[in-house]
Amino acid sequence: MDLPPTAFANDPDRTEDILKMVGGAPVVIKLLEGTQGIGVVLGETHNSAKSVIEAFHSAAVNILVQQFVPESEGRDIRALVVGRKIVAAMERRGPVGEFRSNLHRGGHAFSTELTAAEKSTALRAAQSMGLNVAGVDMLRSKSGPVVLEVNSSPGLEGIEKASGKDVAKLMLEFLERVAKPGLTRTRGRG
Repeated sequence: MDLPPTAFANDPDRTEDILKMVGGAPVVIKLLEGTQGIGVVLGETHNSAKSVIEAFHSAAVNILVQQFVPESEGRDIRALVVGRKIVAAMERRGPVGEFRSNLHRGGHAFSTELTAAEKSTALRAAQSMGLNVAGVDMLRSKSGPVVLEVNSSPGLEGIEKASGKDVAKLMLEFLERVAKPGLTRTRGRG
C-alpha cells in the first residue's frame, strides 16, 4: 500500500529536513485534527511551505506534510469499506483551481469504478487500521493509487448520493451478520 511521502512535523527546528524528506515543494500541509478540508493548505513553493509550517508550529497544532500529487488535478476517490468488501465508491472533484476535492469545500461527487489495484489498496488500508467500516481516500497517481487517509467515521450522504447505494443499510446488515455479545473486532469476517 502506497502513501505519498509524508512526515509528521512536530519540531519547528526541522522544517528544512521535513521538506527534503517529502521531496520538496509543492507540498500539502494538513492539520491532524482537521475535517472536511479545513486546515489543508498547499505550499506551492519552498518559502510558502516553510512559512505555513512555521505558522502552524506557532499555533502549537499537530500537522502532517505530504508530497503534492499534481496529476490528481483536484480529484480523489473514496472507497467505502464495510467488513472485507467495498460497498460503494465515488470520485470527488474540486472546483476549478482548487486542489482539495472535499464536498464541503465545493467539490462534486460522481460514481466511479475502482481498478483492481484501487480495490486492493482500499481493503488493505482498512484492514491495516483494524476497521470494519472505513472511508479510504486515495489519489490516482502516476505510480498507482496512493492513500491519503483512512476515515473511521466517514460521512455517508455524499457517497450514497453519488453511488446510488444505501450504504447505511449495508452497514446495518453487516452488523446483524457479525454481531456477537462481547465481540468488537471481526477479522476475517464479512
